[in-house]
Amino acid sequence: MLNLGWMTAPAGLWREGDEEPERPLRLPVPAYLIETENERILVDTGLHPDAVTDPDARYGEGTALGHFNLEQEEGLAGQVDLDTVTRLVLTHLHFDHAGGLGLIPNSVPVVLQRAEWEAAHDRAGVERNFFQPADYTCDLANLSLIDGDHDLLGDGSIMLLSTPGHTSGHQSVRIGDLVVGGDVALFASGLDDLKFPAFSADRDASARSAERLRELRDSGLAIQPGHDPDVLRPGPVTA
Repeated sequence: MLNLGWMTAPAGLWREGDEEPERPLRLPVPAYLIETENERILVDTGLHPDAVTDPDARYGEGTALGHFNLEQEEGLAGQVDLDTVTRLVLTHLHFDHAGGLGLIPNSVPVVLQRAEWEAAHDRAGVERNFFQPADYTCDLANLSLIDGDHDLLGDGSIMLLSTPGHTSGHQSVRIGDLVVGGDVALFASGLDDLKFPAFSADRDASARSAERLRELRDSGLAIQPGHDPDVLRPGPVTA
């Protein structure tokens, strides 16, 4: 796990129904690097450095990102030799997961759910999903759009799981007994209390995806939540 920054916003924005909705809550911005004998697969790209240093220039003045205070000690390029990445899997297109997309060499295959990509190119979809088009209007020469669950390497070792709700085409990543849940639940408790962010695209779909991951958890798998500061620690992650 890589830590690619921090986001601070009112607790009620991170999870509806929080007992102290106005208190500031600082959350980590993770990404993951999966290494096999033949592959270095990056899962998400974190914040773009410009989102921290000059968000108005990157996203325009008066965007909803004004609700977030963004920090970054060391960006993606400082932690990973991007020329060695063989694939990029995006759980979804929010600014804290796809912000660094333009930093990735365009020869790297990018794997994304088709529903996510289509929503990102529909005006209503952009608004409903809280997308920032500046994050994904870069040159994507090797974009691979998938529909539903997908066996990434063809051998069952890495499975992409369709888990929509947080966004229209959100997906999670299963590596053996570990599931990188993306933002199905920002906090580990979210799989049970179903307190989703105020900006989730579809709450009912979020609840169904949380149920799917909860069943996997209860069967013995380890679930990585999206941004839980009490759970996420940079470094190797094992089931």
